[in-house]
Amino acid sequence: MSYLDRIRAAHADPELLEQTYRSAVQQGEREAFIRALEDAYAATPNHLLYGAWHYRLAYELARPARRVVPWLAAVALAVVNGLVLWWLSSERFMVQVEGSDYLPLVLLVWAPISAISVLALLSRSGAGQPWRATGLGVAAAAVAAYPLWAYAFIGDVALQRHYLEQMIPHLALLAWASVGLFVLHGRSAPLNRFAFLIKSLEIFITAGLFAIAGGVFVAITVGLFEALSITLSDVVMRLLIFGGAGLIPVLATTLIYDANIAPSAQSFEDGLSRVIAALMRALLPLTLVVLVIYLGFIPFRFWEPFQNRDVLIVYNAMLFAVIALLVGATPIQPEQLAPALRVWLRRGLVAVAALAIVVSLYALAAIGYRTWEGGITLNRLTIIGWNVINVGILVRLLLHQRRANLSTWAREMQATFAAGMPVYAVWALFVVFATPWLFR
Repeated sequence: MSYLDRIRAAHADPELLEQTYRSAVQQGEREAFIRALEDAYAATPNHLLYGAWHYRLAYELARPARRVVPWLAAVALAVVNGLVLWWLSSERFMVQVEGSDYLPLVLLVWAPISAISVLALLSRSGAGQPWRATGLGVAAAAVAAYPLWAYAFIGDVALQRHYLEQMIPHLALLAWASVGLFVLHGRSAPLNRFAFLIKSLEIFITAGLFAIAGGVFVAITVGLFEALSITLSDVVMRLLIFGGAGLIPVLATTLIYDANIAPSAQSFEDGLSRVIAALMRALLPLTLVVLVIYLGFIPFRFWEPFQNRDVLIVYNAMLFAVIALLVGATPIQPEQLAPALRVWLRRGLVAVAALAIVVSLYALAAIGYRTWEGGITLNRLTIIGWNVINVGILVRLLLHQRRANLSTWAREMQATFAAGMPVYAVWALFVVFATPWLFR
């Protein structure tokens, strides 16, 4: 039963309506209740109970929410995370291939370790569930440890290197998924999952800003000491770079995410959230122009991706960037946008998705041709999988938009991206756990 039906069923029962509201809050679906209540009130504006709730919620939304930020716990966990990454960045901790150092261990494990710190922060900040946070932290550590043991089973040395390189983004994705499992426990509605995607994007952008500021700080620090003819030791430089980087995930999460409320109840209309949404929507027409121009050049350089693997890597990165842009530009509360803006925003999102599908199918044909010519490899298998998943998400988006109307199109987009989240995690798990055995 929808919230609108439940509200109408409680039209003469104040207690039942209150219970419906509290249930929606517990499920992280407060916004859905509010929308349904407003629809009921708009249909019957003289109804006293609906009118009372309308003004109650209006004044509640107008009142700024007070958020208590656990800075002491956040700073402590950030420092611990930074010190662990600084320690692991030592040359003693290298992943070896055929007896030679190949990759610093910290590149593989920084994300799972940071996820454990973020899980501890969220549990301490009000989300509770310490045992669940502990279990997910242990799972993240186990997933991070598995490739360090399994890569040796791959028969070809070059494939071992490719597998280890692939683990850097895939372990980061699974670390993010572990945090999502914790945050979305009992709140798996599409709106909550989409809200988690939006907040994750905001955290990533905030972390990028912190990284830029940190890079400037390190450069100034090194420059000041070099002016005195003092060269900082390797230990100090690693502390500045890796220790400083370890602070960022925890502090960015603390600034952006309120662990006391559901993802859909987070603030999306102020501060950095508003800036990021406006930026994504401003980039939408520019991306559309670039895609149109690029498609015009394809006939003149048609065979380039069929012959150059680096072009295929660029295509794959482009597809992820388009997905991120579409997520960031999709409104979580479309009713707060002007009607004309909603219409043009929808058209822009659909147009970008359609052009991205064309480019992606072109790239998929190229990787299919290279696979047919040279056989399946670890990199080709991984890229094919990600391309198919992303194209599938975009195709579903277009199909659902065909039957959506002006009042449901944003919800359909949110549901499409929310449905893609578990698919991402499943394929990442497949790449991490299955590929060492497939290429033995």
